[in-house]
Amino acid sequence: MHTLSSSFVLGYHGCDATAAESLLAGDPFEPSDNNYDWLGPGIYLWEANPRRGLDYAKELLARTKGSKIKKPAVVGAVIELRRCLDLTTLAGIEQVRIAHAELMKLINASGLEPPKNQPDGLRRNLDCAVIRHLHEIRKSQGQPAIDNVKGVFVEGAPIYETAGFHEKTHIQICACNPECIKGVFRVANSFLI
Repeated sequence: MHTLSSSFVLGYHGCDATAAESLLAGDPFEPSDNNYDWLGPGIYLWEANPRRGLDYAKELLARTKGSKIKKPAVVGAVIELRRCLDLTTLAGIEQVRIAHAELMKLINASGLEPPKNQPDGLRRNLDCAVIRHLHEIRKSQGQPAIDNVKGVFVEGAPIYETAGFHEKTHIQICACNPECIKGVFRVANSFLI
């Protein structure tokens, strides 16, 4: 856990247009709390990437039967990182590695099957369980709660033959503490083209 990076970042949340207007009017974000969420429970935002936030909302509409999204939209948010579990740093990675080892010990002792990440990369039940376990470890040790979790995700096809760069690579932020979202703003259309 650290506060070595800048204290504020801009994130973008893909959602339905009605939800976007509610957020802009001051209503709170609805945190995600699925057992497959990549970074555990919280509010998911795309760092510095409004187009990817909007594309995600479009993807949800296309692939999810009965999706909450009827008209894809995106809103921007100012996020104060505070106590950030940053999975782009060695310190963050080590904390997750330790939480994984401890979770596997508990699961193995119980005789249960561990959760698994799905091959499509969209449902990450194991990753979610590990992050949730890290939250529990910190709580049981009397440590301050994690405010945000930040990670890089390599997704999509390579952008050219043998490329190490992929179409949908992004930095995702999961705001565990809604108080870290300091403001919401409308994204100009020029940033979405």
